[in-house]
Amino acid sequence: MSSWLVTGGAGYIGAHVVRAFAAVGITPVVYDDLSSGFAGFVPDGVPFVQGDVLDVETLTETLSAHDCAGVVHVAGFKYAGVSVNRPLHTYNQNVTGIAKVLDAMHRAGVNKMVFSSSAAVYGTPETELVTEASPTRPESPYGESKLIGEWLIADVARAWPEFAGVSLRYFNVVGSASNEVYDASPHNLFPIVLEALIEGRTPKVNGTDYPTPDGSCVRDYVHVGDLAVSHVAAAQALEAKRPLRPAYNLGSGDGLSVLQIMDAMRRVTGIEFTPEVGPRRPGDPARIVADGQAAAADLDWQMRHTVDDMVRSAWDARRAH
Repeated sequence: MSSWLVTGGAGYIGAHVVRAFAAVGITPVVYDDLSSGFAGFVPDGVPFVQGDVLDVETLTETLSAHDCAGVVHVAGFKYAGVSVNRPLHTYNQNVTGIAKVLDAMHRAGVNKMVFSSSAAVYGTPETELVTEASPTRPESPYGESKLIGEWLIADVARAWPEFAGVSLRYFNVVGSASNEVYDASPHNLFPIVLEALIEGRTPKVNGTDYPTPDGSCVRDYVHVGDLAVSHVAAAQALEAKRPLRPAYNLGSGDGLSVLQIMDAMRRVTGIEFTPEVGPRRPGDPARIVADGQAAAADLDWQMRHTVDDMVRSAWDARRAH
């Protein structure tokens, strides 16, 4: 039985990837510095090494000690807005970080990587639907750092013929597939709205004057459990040496508006509210939605959850804590 290292495996997305690996009989090994993750998110019995992705020696030792077949690199600084004010921190964590992970993999002879990239690599798209062929024009240090991560994977593959990697690009990851794990980010829409409702505050919408059907921003919202399944499918494809594209969009294909999310929040929680309308946030495009057809063909990608399912699972997991 192979094992895979999941960097950032104690975080919201990483902890779901860990559970998805275990569900198909692949042993996950968690590597996390707990800067934004929680040791309690790591399931009992799963090997856990508390370490920094910048620490090549500990990474190399961990990969060798657990005889890892590959790495799912989820660890990183994930806040696009904050990255504008903290560019050096963002590059250190995300660019130097993946370089160090790739270095450790080379030292340990581990030659497969699934990279948690981002749809932020596209910037503001010119088309209704983003495909893998859409131009990459990131507009934040975060988006830039993810694109450079993809370039590094391609560069390593050219220099090291046995190496294979694939990047998964996605937008707004929501919901929960386990009440043991919830999204604790202070920057993501779902936890912001749920915290407001729990504390009796009125959730806020940033702008309702966009050129969209209801005036609020339209985004891809994908369920974290669906996302985790495709990370495992990507790892299995690499192990089977199946040909893959360099990058895949894990997208919904149609998107949801912020006001549609608010409607679902009301329906699911039973809490009546009228969201407060604030001004637009600088740099928020009206619509960003990705086409997931390539990932559907190659990586078992599908939207298995409705918007109400997404909200309900997030609400249940948050209240469990």
